[in-house]
Amino acid sequence: MHHFVDGRLGAFARLPHGEALRDQGRIIRANAIARLDEHLETFERNARANGSVVHWARDDAEARAIVLQIARENGVQRIIKSKSMLSEEIELNPALERGGLDVLETDLGEYIVQLAHDHPSHIIAPVVHWPLEDVQALFHEHLGTPMDASIEELTAAARKALRDGFLQADMGVSGANFYVAETGSVVLVTNEGNGRFVTTTPRVHVALVGIERVAPTLQELGTLLQLLARSATGQPLSVYTSIVTGPRRSQDEDGPDQVHIILIDNGRTNALAGELAESLYCIRCGACLNVCPVYRRLGGHAYGSVYPGPIGITVTPALDGLFPWHELPQASTLCGACTEACPVRIDIPRMLLKLRADTVDAGLAPAWLRQGLAFYAKAASHPTLFQLGRKLAATTLRLAPKSEGGWIKRMPGPLAAWTESRAFPPLAAESFSERWRKRTQSDETTVRRYRWK
Repeated sequence: MHHFVDGRLGAFARLPHGEALRDQGRIIRANAIARLDEHLETFERNARANGSVVHWARDDAEARAIVLQIARENGVQRIIKSKSMLSEEIELNPALERGGLDVLETDLGEYIVQLAHDHPSHIIAPVVHWPLEDVQALFHEHLGTPMDASIEELTAAARKALRDGFLQADMGVSGANFYVAETGSVVLVTNEGNGRFVTTTPRVHVALVGIERVAPTLQELGTLLQLLARSATGQPLSVYTSIVTGPRRSQDEDGPDQVHIILIDNGRTNALAGELAESLYCIRCGACLNVCPVYRRLGGHAYGSVYPGPIGITVTPALDGLFPWHELPQASTLCGACTEACPVRIDIPRMLLKLRADTVDAGLAPAWLRQGLAFYAKAASHPTLFQLGRKLAATTLRLAPKSEGGWIKRMPGPLAAWTESRAFPPLAAESFSERWRKRTQSDETTVRRYRWK
């Protein structure tokens, strides 16, 4: 994660007006979301004028059905995909495979995930959790590369395997980093070039677009692209920025015969109407994940949702509802590093506190937690009871199984879930109160001796 963080800091440090650019980006996103209905209508009108077919999907089931219908109507058998977290959100790949279609991920990280039957653990780096040795073993099994293949050899093998997919595909499916209302265009940002293959080589291109990803004008798009690249990878601009404005014209040498744009709601309208609307400002750069102490410790899969990290624990309940995601907002120290890193300054801690309060109000907090907090509140107001509880807890933890370094391998009761995947640090031999008491007594003794002399 350090190279992402250092890259972002360096990229903004080299930009004279970096903080002003972030302020402008926030204004653009806030105004765009506030007038989302107008921008959607403008985009649909301009996209249709460009020759694109625009579809509306209320939820994930409708989105999947539309993609399958487009595939059937066009006799599609082979589909290639560019990286899309929205396709993960609507669980598109399993639906296409159940429909008898061949699906190939073309982003290198997503290709590794597909071969391994895994799931992405980061918004922009799907296999950040994979060590090189595991990738070597995976490619050896599926592509026949040597077990000690270099990174260059691995990428060359993947490029060769994907090349046939690009040339044989009937349909390309992409996401969209943004859509431009002013021009009716869909914008894709990649560093590998696969997105351009997906959108130009097959005869049908389907773009999955979250309705919140609007850039009202090309000028405002320019601001957001500067923020996205610098915040995600530390680049001034991504290697490939593709702006798709309708299907191939008669004078074009390449491009699809059809462009279908699916505008997907899937809970976004509900989020827009509530106190979590700010979560829709997100431009999916992943900067908040890279600085989050909880994400860096746990990894992306621990969250159990498509979107991990600080923005994930905010946007997932916003889109899907508090239940069954009421435990996600607890996965934060509220340190504020996410807001500091966010290119559009999303106030994630504020929304997490709101979600935590809603969890309590809805009675969704676990019984042991409610009872434990009630006991703590009572004990904290009675010093004798507090000291008794502290000593009891310390004794219990000292009896728990420990590793050689003294770390606790298994916590008691409901706290055991913590030690299923990590150890708990040992308690100090003395509490702060005990050490303070001894120090105070020692100081008093020293003062008395000095006065006696």
